[in-house]
Amino acid sequence: DLSPQSFSFNSPIGMCQECNGLGYKIEVDPNLVVPHPEKSIRDGAIALWSDSVVEGEGWDGALVTSLISQFNINTNIPWRELPEDHKNIILYGTGNQKMRVNFTSKIEKNEWTFYSSYQGIINRLRKKFHETQSEKARLWYSQFMREMNCGVCNGTRLKAEYRNVFVDKKSILNVCELPIIEVHNFFKNITLSGNSKLIASEVLKEVLQRTGFLLDVGLNYLTLNRRAPTLSGGESQRIRLASQIGSELSGVMYILDEPSIGLHQRDNTRLLNSLKHLRDLGNTVIVIEHDEETIRSADHIVDFGPGAGVNGGKIVVSGNIKQITNNNQSITGSYLSKRSYIEIPDKLRKAGKDTISIINATENNLKIPEVSFPLNLFICVTGVSGAGKSSLINNVLVPGINRVLNNSVDIPGKHEKIIGIENIDKLINIDQKPIGKSSRSNPATYTKVYDCIREFYSNLPESKIRGYNAGRFSFNVKGGRCETCEGAGSILIEMHFLPDVYVECEVCKGKRFNDNTLDVVYKGKNIADILDLTVLEAYNLFENIPRIKNILKTLIDVGMDYVKIGQSSTTLSGGEAQRIKLSRELSKKQTGKTLYVLDEPTTGLHFDDIKKLLKVLHFLVDSGNTVIVIEHNLDVIKTADYIIDLGPEGGEKGGLVIYSGTPDKIIKCKKSYTGQYLKNVLNR
Repeated sequence: DLSPQSFSFNSPIGMCQECNGLGYKIEVDPNLVVPHPEKSIRDGAIALWSDSVVEGEGWDGALVTSLISQFNINTNIPWRELPEDHKNIILYGTGNQKMRVNFTSKIEKNEWTFYSSYQGIINRLRKKFHETQSEKARLWYSQFMREMNCGVCNGTRLKAEYRNVFVDKKSILNVCELPIIEVHNFFKNITLSGNSKLIASEVLKEVLQRTGFLLDVGLNYLTLNRRAPTLSGGESQRIRLASQIGSELSGVMYILDEPSIGLHQRDNTRLLNSLKHLRDLGNTVIVIEHDEETIRSADHIVDFGPGAGVNGGKIVVSGNIKQITNNNQSITGSYLSKRSYIEIPDKLRKAGKDTISIINATENNLKIPEVSFPLNLFICVTGVSGAGKSSLINNVLVPGINRVLNNSVDIPGKHEKIIGIENIDKLINIDQKPIGKSSRSNPATYTKVYDCIREFYSNLPESKIRGYNAGRFSFNVKGGRCETCEGAGSILIEMHFLPDVYVECEVCKGKRFNDNTLDVVYKGKNIADILDLTVLEAYNLFENIPRIKNILKTLIDVGMDYVKIGQSSTTLSGGEAQRIKLSRELSKKQTGKTLYVLDEPTTGLHFDDIKKLLKVLHFLVDSGNTVIVIEHNLDVIKTADYIIDLGPEGGEKGGLVIYSGTPDKIIKCKKSYTGQYLKNVLNR
């Protein structure tokens, strides 16, 4: 008998028994084992076979030499040209077939001959991964493994008998693969009669209501089977919002942090209508937001400032839109009233002859025969949510170029080829991931300005007398740091059943260094005091030290003058981390042949911060580089030299290049939603 549990991959009744309803298994990926199929075995096609192994050194070398010899494997032609049976022998072994192996010990020079089968790289890796007790070894093996579709359910997560139940010619899998807008339409137009209609009426009503809520918050392009970890913060937030709209509660306070992230202007209007609906039910909705349309739609606005970081923290004005725009102290009001604004460039840069082109991109919903990115320009990739921007740039372009320039093992999304990579010498993908892997990382260490500061302190007279070197002023090594907290400034207290707590170190009082190290001062400030300075304060202190001053200047240029140089990376927002990464690139010598890629860099940024960011991005282009930005923000798009607009819709109805060219011409493209909204901005 069928039950709802039959169609649930979380239930033992419906889940695939092989993968326990996950749809995937962690398996060795042949593409990661052989990351360079264009190379020969001798030239390093196989990641795990070093030169010494191929040359026959050691136990592994003896096995490999015998394998190559007895099966007559050509090690001098590209891997992709090898016969399939030779590839299978190397990857999956010889089975029960044994081969003669000659082994000579390196030290004793003794020779042995024995007969052995060959396990195969993939079988051996899989065995080692599951048998090892070492986390370090497991981590090393995992670089050759990835999530791969379960061989039994083919990634569908359900048992075969439940995958083959159809309603109106569609299985539950077919329905879950559809974008939410199509799911809504499917159930809206479904034809049932008699008892079926009677039984399903309440269920259909509930399905239509819930999919309707998801449509109202601008998630029409998402598929129902989309995995939660792949959702952006804004998408996750809007899904939770949709469930709240459906609850019809009143007297509740809802707090949302930038719900417009990743949302096209077209979809933003629907989101705002949903928020107003919550308000009209008798709830209070508090939204942290930089989006102009959202701010203008608010009943009441609380504007913080006047600056950022230590220069902010005060309520500049609290009131309606008119009170904000009339307040001269409010930077937000200044932009809303257009007293301040982001200028449209007087002249666009002209595209040169060099381009990078992607041929036949078909990853996810992409259907692009060819798309070209002219070099030495500021390029915006635009389109409604779910149109395929991230698929094109993050899944195809970036890993495709990385594979060629940096020998990356990341496999790019489906495409035929990328032409013109030889026109650049470097790819920098500036994302919003944290700057460092631990709380010890901070803006000073990440930008390398701290190396200069430590060297400077080691050259002060007091340091010379005491024999201190630059390492003395590091909180990561023994010598100058406080050994009680090992330079962390705080002690971790494990709470077992509660979250761990950090308390200030009682010995150094959070200063990280021992007293002897803190005796060395410059202009009255020791090394701990330096780490507690904001970027601007440090810039003024070291104004006569060019090496330090120049790096700090790049942080100021990207609008990070307010952060403390020793502030832990774990306390920085994604936008702040991205700008710090950008500043590090600015401090490097410009080669003029670098491609910079940024995915929605305006996330979490105020109008004034966007203005500073654009100044930096245009500086990079003026230095001869190329900048590609995925963006919804119209203030950024209007300053682009070149726009590639994807659409026309999200999901299955997207994935096409609707327009490519200059901003002044996209406004004439009737298919482009971006062009329609940009028209108002350019006319303004």
